[in-house]
Amino acid sequence: MNYEPIVLAGLLVLGLAIGYAIRELIGTRRASSLERRIKEQSLKIENEAQDIILQAKKKAVTLLDEAQHEEKERKTSLDKAEDRLAKREEILNGDKAKLDQGLKDLEVKSADVEKSRASLETELSKIAGLTPDEAKNRLFKEVEDSYSNDLAKLSQKILREGREEVEKQSVGIITSAIQRYSRSSVSELTTSSFTLPSEDLKGKIIGREGRNIRTLERLTGTELIVDENPETLIISSFDPLRREITKLALEKLIKDGRIQPAKIEEKVEEAKAEMEKRMYEIGEQAAYEVGVFDLPKEIIHLLGRLNFRSSFGQNVLTHSVEMAHISGMIASELGANVDIAKRGALLHDIGKAIDHEVQGTHVELGRKILKKYGVDEAVIKAMESHHEDYPFETPEAFIVGAADVLSAARPGARRGTMENYIKRLEDLERIAASFPGVKNAYAISAGRELRVFVVPEQVDDFRALQLARDIANRIESDIKYPGEIKVNVIREMRAVEFAR
Repeated sequence: MNYEPIVLAGLLVLGLAIGYAIRELIGTRRASSLERRIKEQSLKIENEAQDIILQAKKKAVTLLDEAQHEEKERKTSLDKAEDRLAKREEILNGDKAKLDQGLKDLEVKSADVEKSRASLETELSKIAGLTPDEAKNRLFKEVEDSYSNDLAKLSQKILREGREEVEKQSVGIITSAIQRYSRSSVSELTTSSFTLPSEDLKGKIIGREGRNIRTLERLTGTELIVDENPETLIISSFDPLRREITKLALEKLIKDGRIQPAKIEEKVEEAKAEMEKRMYEIGEQAAYEVGVFDLPKEIIHLLGRLNFRSSFGQNVLTHSVEMAHISGMIASELGANVDIAKRGALLHDIGKAIDHEVQGTHVELGRKILKKYGVDEAVIKAMESHHEDYPFETPEAFIVGAADVLSAARPGARRGTMENYIKRLEDLERIAASFPGVKNAYAISAGRELRVFVVPEQVDDFRALQLARDIANRIESDIKYPGEIKVNVIREMRAVEFAR
């Protein structure tokens, strides 16, 4: 019989029993050890809590003692303060009683003073025979009479010295402005010379039976004088713009080489168009010279037109630029608005650019132009008073008026005879242009001849004869002039057709 499996099984059971016993033993030991540690930890925490409670009790006792001590000190301090206030109240009550007594005494004394004063006034009134008001008025009058002469002399002296000082300062400012701005004065003439490249061109310009020169004179409103001076033509007209257009047209004709009536008409139109551009450039340069910017283009163009206008022989644009410089310097010295003064001076004669085309004074026309293009109202107020047509409302208006006088009154700046002469020529053209059917009218030969070009469809040959007589009669009744004036009415009929 084999006992080996039975032994092995027994051993296995025995091993399991031993292992279980050992595990139980270990678990029991671990549990007892954990319980012991828990008890130790709890004991430790309990001890710490007791320590904390003891410390808190000690601290609470300390804080309570301190609070009781502070309360005791505060109570002591309040007691002392109450004692001091009580003492001060007693003192104040005593002072108040003294003050009340003093006021009563003062009232009694004031009443005594008033009684004494009333009695004195009564005595004085009896002695002088005057009431107090009468005495006061008499005293004031005596003082006024005794010092009135001295006051009048003093006031006159102050006014005289003030006037002298103002005049001295104004002369200094004006002198300084004139010295700082120095410009030559050139009077405008009524003729211009044109130099020809060769003497042979005179014949071409005159043309067959004078047709070329007559066409050029008719289109430009000038008179061409072919004298004995070699290679020179004289262009005569009181209007500088017409003379300039004629010179420019001659330059273009000579450059082209073909001089005939059709080509003359073409070049005159080109010259007029080019002059429009040149006038804008001239106006722009004038505004830039005086430091005035942001002007409307239409105003700049009208400024350029002033370059071809004259007043008493003085170029209007040159006069305006000169005024702008002088106005700016005076305004700077006086503390006025420099920009407004400059603009008002530069634009003061802007109406002269169209016064020969539109009815009205140049001042009124200038105001309308500036308002139309939105120029600042302060500038209009500065320019409208330079001929005293409008009241001086701003300091800049006085400055512009003074600058106008300074620029115009300089010796040699203007010529009255020239202005009268040009005025007569303008009146001649104006009278002729007022008749119906008149296309253009030009005063030439120093005002001794008036050329009137009519619209052929509106004026026939018989009416042309009658028109010449009517214009001559109007001139005789409206204008004073030496010698005689030839009225030349020209009716030119032209038929044009194209072959295609």
